[in-house]
Amino acid sequence: MMMDHRWTALVTIAALLVYFGMSFQVARARGKSGIEAPAMTGDPLLERANRVHVNMLEWLPIFLAGLWLFAIYWNEQVAAGLGLVWIVGRLLYSAGYMADPKKRSMGFLIQFLAAAVLLFGALGRIVYSLVSGAV
Repeated sequence: MMMDHRWTALVTIAALLVYFGMSFQVARARGKSGIEAPAMTGDPLLERANRVHVNMLEWLPIFLAGLWLFAIYWNEQVAAGLGLVWIVGRLLYSAGYMADPKKRSMGFLIQFLAAAVLLFGALGRIVYSLVSGAV
């Protein structure tokens, strides 16, 4: 049924909206600094905003693959809940990094753990089903 994964779909959209919002954070920092594209250096605020944006892009494939595979092979509501935890971690990472790069650790740890549970949870379930012959 098409609506079987609506919670996972909503969390996917929410994550992409956060990523989209971070692109505006880069644009605002660029405007405040007066640094025009394609330059990306020369102002700490712009450099931090760009790093936050790029770091999320680096994590999106891991997160999205894990989110959907966990939803399919384990439980859609748990996947969506872990997805929300991941989003909160990304927002905390962003706020911390923008204030002071040394303050990014808690947000990074939260999103890392959520992504790891999703990805390795899905992997474990898939391997188990292959080994046990379960479908």
